[in-house]
Amino acid sequence: MFKKILIANRGEIALRIIRTCRELDVKTAAVYSEADRESLHIKLADEAHFIGASQPTQSYLNINKIIETAKKSKSQAIHPGYGFLAQIPEFADACEKNNIKFIGPASTVLKKMSNKVAARKTMAKAGLPIIPGTMNAVKDLDEAREAAEKLGYPIIVKAVYGGGGRGMRVVRRKRELDKAFELARLEAETSFGSSEIYIEKRLANPRHIEFQILADEKGNVIHLGERECSIQRKHQKLMEETPSPMMTDKLRRTMGEAAVHAARAVNYTNAGTVEFLVDAHGKFYFLEMNTRLQVEHLITEMVTGVDIVKEQIRIAAGKPLQYKQEDISINGHAINCRINAEDPDKDFTPCPGTITGYHAPGGFGVRVDSALYAGYTIPVFYDSLIAKLASWGRNRKEIIQRMKRALEEYRIEGVETTIPFHRKIINDEDFVKGQINTGFVQEKIGTVALEGKLKTEDVAALVAAVAFSKSRGKPPLAVIPQRKTPLRSPWRTRENRRFEHEALKWGS
Repeated sequence: MFKKILIANRGEIALRIIRTCRELDVKTAAVYSEADRESLHIKLADEAHFIGASQPTQSYLNINKIIETAKKSKSQAIHPGYGFLAQIPEFADACEKNNIKFIGPASTVLKKMSNKVAARKTMAKAGLPIIPGTMNAVKDLDEAREAAEKLGYPIIVKAVYGGGGRGMRVVRRKRELDKAFELARLEAETSFGSSEIYIEKRLANPRHIEFQILADEKGNVIHLGERECSIQRKHQKLMEETPSPMMTDKLRRTMGEAAVHAARAVNYTNAGTVEFLVDAHGKFYFLEMNTRLQVEHLITEMVTGVDIVKEQIRIAAGKPLQYKQEDISINGHAINCRINAEDPDKDFTPCPGTITGYHAPGGFGVRVDSALYAGYTIPVFYDSLIAKLASWGRNRKEIIQRMKRALEEYRIEGVETTIPFHRKIINDEDFVKGQINTGFVQEKIGTVALEGKLKTEDVAALVAAVAFSKSRGKPPLAVIPQRKTPLRSPWRTRENRRFEHEALKWGS
């Protein structure tokens, strides 16, 4: 087992990893930026190291600095958590070259799965069902038109690299294709440094189902069941639950076997998630593989009793899995609510600020993963996720009631949060019945459409950014389109912050 692990992350996920390391008698080295000098994770770790300015590119995304800190602290391994460098092949490669164990899959696996077209080809070859679409990036508009006609509308024009809805446009009819294609390419190049685009058939309001997998370095692979992730906005998950209300034992076996097969197809090791879309007829399709610990991993832990972070560390240390597939059973139900510092009534505008009052819910079956405390100031530089609230119960009716109680009890004062929004969802009649899909939020809660349109000034800003970056011979920086009225908060949009998670594709 490792003697010391450096945690290349911050906030609640850093705390989560530190706590597991303590149970394993492993020392922890935390890192922090200027903005995180008062963060809880550096107080709980065995040691803390300053790594740079508040901007992620100068701290949490700085590969050279983090590798240097790992060496200085004599850490034998690095846990990346999620976000930041967790899925950046160059970071895993840097760890490998410096004889530091990366707690995650190999850099070659990260590289293969970050290219969506390559991932589709790999999974199709392995026999997994994939969403109908092009198997290569489309070269130009003529090729895009031809592909769209073959697939039939509606379709989705998608960036080959990146994620989070950037470089993605839904096209419902032929006359919309030309503009959507150019906008998607432009946005993809601006956000991810590549204008490569491919096309998929759009499924009508499918469910988003993911399977948690664990794979050791001895060739053993298991799954820990599914999570229902259909409650989302702009392709960003808001609430997850396990098991899925639509799942049957037969379908779980079939999809679970497919997830395990997908992991084997790329020689995957450590924790990961295979994501699927399931149509109205129960037919499932491979969507993507998330090559890291998921935000919502806690609900899988609650129903299986498996400490996923502990297994990650054991696997990275060369130990075999402690479980076989027959050891895994689903006990009860669990729901997770992502609590963000955002104002749901103002198009989910991020709301940083100082926490003036804080009371976390408790009681039987309630878990809160958070690094908040009264007096803490939420920085403007990072993601707006500030807490994860989960509930466990013997059945779905019980967890819904328990989550209602927990949401009513949760008090975060000083900033706006999405807690009122989650209360609306948990009380919705169709949600209670389990009648949900990826269009639920848009249709029922009345939020902004998933495929929001770019205004003329937004397009101009994107064009200017690409032109400027090309003139300087370097990848473009994220663009914040100009607004006629300023946001209440200076916090960057979630889409812009997400770009920085991809920034290290081009080096530190």
